[in-house]
Amino acid sequence: MRFLAAVLAILPLCAQSPDQKLAREIFQQLIEINTTDSSGDNTSAAEAMAARFRAAGFAESDIHVLAPVARKGNLVVRLHGTGAARPILFLGHLDVVEARRADWPFDPFVFLQQDGYFYGRGTSDMKGDDAVFVATFLRMKREKFQPARDLILALTSDEEGGPANGVDWLLRQHRDLIDAQFCVNADGGGGHIKNGKPIFMAMQAAEKVYLSFKLEVTNTGGHSSLPTKDNAIYHLADGLSRLAKFDFPVHLFDVTRAAFERGANLYGGQLGEDLKTILRNPDDAAAIARLTAIPLYNAQMRTTCVATMLSAGHAENALPQLATATINCRLLPVDKPEDIKRTIEQVLADPKITVTEMNQPASTPYTPIDPKVMAAVTASTNKFWPGLPVVPAMETGATDGSRMIRAGIPTYGVSGIFGDEDDVRAHGRSERILVKSFDDAVDFIYDLITRLAK
Repeated sequence: MRFLAAVLAILPLCAQSPDQKLAREIFQQLIEINTTDSSGDNTSAAEAMAARFRAAGFAESDIHVLAPVARKGNLVVRLHGTGAARPILFLGHLDVVEARRADWPFDPFVFLQQDGYFYGRGTSDMKGDDAVFVATFLRMKREKFQPARDLILALTSDEEGGPANGVDWLLRQHRDLIDAQFCVNADGGGGHIKNGKPIFMAMQAAEKVYLSFKLEVTNTGGHSSLPTKDNAIYHLADGLSRLAKFDFPVHLFDVTRAAFERGANLYGGQLGEDLKTILRNPDDAAAIARLTAIPLYNAQMRTTCVATMLSAGHAENALPQLATATINCRLLPVDKPEDIKRTIEQVLADPKITVTEMNQPASTPYTPIDPKVMAAVTASTNKFWPGLPVVPAMETGATDGSRMIRAGIPTYGVSGIFGDEDDVRAHGRSERILVKSFDDAVDFIYDLITRLAK
């Protein structure tokens, strides 16, 4: 509660506007539609938003719900402009990661407002941003806003996993509907809060590369009453234990170096000093140890690989014939997949553990941020948070922005939602965002989109 009080003291309260109220209603509607890959229905969420656009007066020809398979719908909406310049695309995804009711203290698919937060699966990743985008397009239509070029909103499937029914499919099958001069992807960037205080607005300039490996140990097995030391589970467990203790080397590149340079002067204290130290000497063991203990900075400094799934054995009274684990890696864009695989095999140090790539890694070329886009983000940020710096940043997760960039559409990660660096709950239990942060994002994104549209 002290953290919340500090945030509310720093971010002045204001009366909820009609547009913020509408955005909250859309937010609740989206949260309460299950859009997980296993049992959810992305098409239902896309259709629910399409109904809002129809009711607002968007022409049917400008609203597209495109579903390559029954539950995998994507929504594309166009607001026509007055000029001939190429469109701007605003991108979000409707699907969310799995959330088991047994793991949460409340139903993850029931929208809950409590103690200054909105709770529910997808609140931070990323139905809050989706709701803000939808509310902004509805507001522009209601106000008869005329952009200088077409504005496109795309809310997609399968960003969180599953078959490629989202952005990849749209680019292959319906490129004409989403083709744009550049894309603003709300799944990246966003404001940072530290110790209850907004410290900077991040703008995604790069992102890590997603690569998973399957570790597998096979064995002839046998009766559990006649155990041997050659046990598939033990081989795998020992290897995973070695991997758990290993850290990939620190490797700063232009984006992370720039982020650390700016951050060093924003944080102060030990964290600020450690960021300055690591810039001067990337081999400083003490600074590395302290930054490694902070998940956000550990992920910025290096490639990471972590065990995420485990399976072994077939009967409680039989020696295991198979033991497998999934290792999910997030590679720095300057690291090579083949080098990471080789390092994992060396760390596991057991020829009985086979290591196999589970997906084809796709590196994304780095392109500098367009100065005009940076200027617009900076102007909108300073309108609502005077003096707050905008910092280029690397996204530690993977987003659909990388797919857009590889398709030749420059993409910038921008979200108006602020989150606490020390309370990141995306993909986790009791996912949440600050109510005040969501309301502020409604105003910020409207200002940014209309600024870019002019």
